[in-house]
Amino acid sequence: MTWRGWAAFAALGIIWGLPYFFIKVAVQEVSPFTLAFVRVLLAALILMPIAWRRGAQRSLAKHKAPIVAFGLIEFAVPFSLISLGERWISSSVTGILIAMVPLSIALIQRFFGIREALGGWRIAGLVVGFIGVAALLGTGTISGVLGWAGVACMLVSTLCYAVGPLIIQRHLHGLDSIGPLAASLGVASAILLIPAALEIPSRPPSANALASIAVLGILCTAVAMLLMFYLVRHAGASRASVITYINPVVATLLGVLVLDEHLGIGGFIAFALILLGSWLATRGAVTRSISPREAAVKA
Repeated sequence: MTWRGWAAFAALGIIWGLPYFFIKVAVQEVSPFTLAFVRVLLAALILMPIAWRRGAQRSLAKHKAPIVAFGLIEFAVPFSLISLGERWISSSVTGILIAMVPLSIALIQRFFGIREALGGWRIAGLVVGFIGVAALLGTGTISGVLGWAGVACMLVSTLCYAVGPLIIQRHLHGLDSIGPLAASLGVASAILLIPAALEIPSRPPSANALASIAVLGILCTAVAMLLMFYLVRHAGASRASVITYINPVVATLLGVLVLDEHLGIGGFIAFALILLGSWLATRGAVTRSISPREAAVKA
C-alpha cells in the first residue's frame, strides 16, 4: 500500500477500536435499537448533504439492491446486535470477536465473485492474527446463557461485517464512495426507525451517553466508513478488513484502563501477534474482481 493507504489503515484501526467502549457507556441508558438508530441517522444527516453537493447520488438508481443490502448488512443488523450483546459481555471481548472478520472474508469472498490472491505471507498473517485474537480471549470471561447470547450476537455481526466490504468491492467499486454510503445509512435509518420508536427512553440520557452517541455517529460511522471505502478501493476487501486485528488492541486498552476490565495472561503477547499478523496479511499484490462489462470492453 501507499503511505496514504497506511495512514488510512492506522487511523481506521484506532477509530474502529473506539465504538465498543462508547457502546458500553451508552447502552447502559439507551436501548440497543435506539442507539443503533441514532448512530446511523446522525451519520446520514452529516453525509447526505455532502453527497448531494457533489452529485454523488445521481448514479445510484442502478445500484438500489446492493445499497439496500449494504445498509441492512453493514449497519442495521450489526449495530443493533453489537449494542445488544454488549449488555452481556465486555467491550474488550466484543472487539476481539469482531476481529474474526478477515478470516470470514477469506472463506466467503468467492461466493461474491471476488478473486483476491492469498499468497503465503497473507495466509501466514491471517493465521498469526487469529492466534493473537484467540490469546486475547483471556481478557474476559464468558459465562451463563446471556454471555453466550452476547457471543452469538458478535458472531452474526462478524459475518455481516465480512459481507459488507465484499458488496462494496463487487457492486459499488466504481462509484463515488460518499453517494452509496449516505444512501445506505439512510436505508439503515428507515429500517431501524420503528424498533427504535418502540424503545424510546423514559428519561433523557446523561451527558456521557449523549457524548458517546455523538462520537459513534460522527467519528466511528461517518468518518470511519469513508476511510473503509477508500481502503477497499485501494487495497481490496480482505486486506482492508485486516484492520479488525488492530481494533481489539484499542478496545482492550480502553476496557482495561477506563472500564476496569481484566486483561488475560496472554494479553501482551497477543498484542504483538495481532500487529504482526496485520502487517503480514497486508503484503502482496491485490487482484480485484472484473465485472462482465469491463471484461467485454477489454475484449
